[in-house]
Amino acid sequence: MFESIGNETLRTMKILVNVMPKPSVLDPQGAAAAEALKHLGLAGVGRVRIGKVVEIELPDNTEDSEIHRAARELLSNPVIEDYSITK
Repeated sequence: MFESIGNETLRTMKILVNVMPKPSVLDPQGAAAAEALKHLGLAGVGRVRIGKVVEIELPDNTEDSEIHRAARELLSNPVIEDYSITK
């Protein structure tokens, strides 16, 4: 991808930051969704967990350490959530 800023063209990338509750954390929203799916007649519903996906467009040369720092310090709560990054 390319983005023009003034007379300069920068290569950009899109990353996805997936944030999910830690396995040991109660997920009431997921539990409610699981029950609703069962009531809709969906057989065999197991555990449902609800998280969030954040899509970010960044310059191609952005360091992985910067992306992880943003995910850890801003986009997730490390006490109750895990995150993963997909480029």
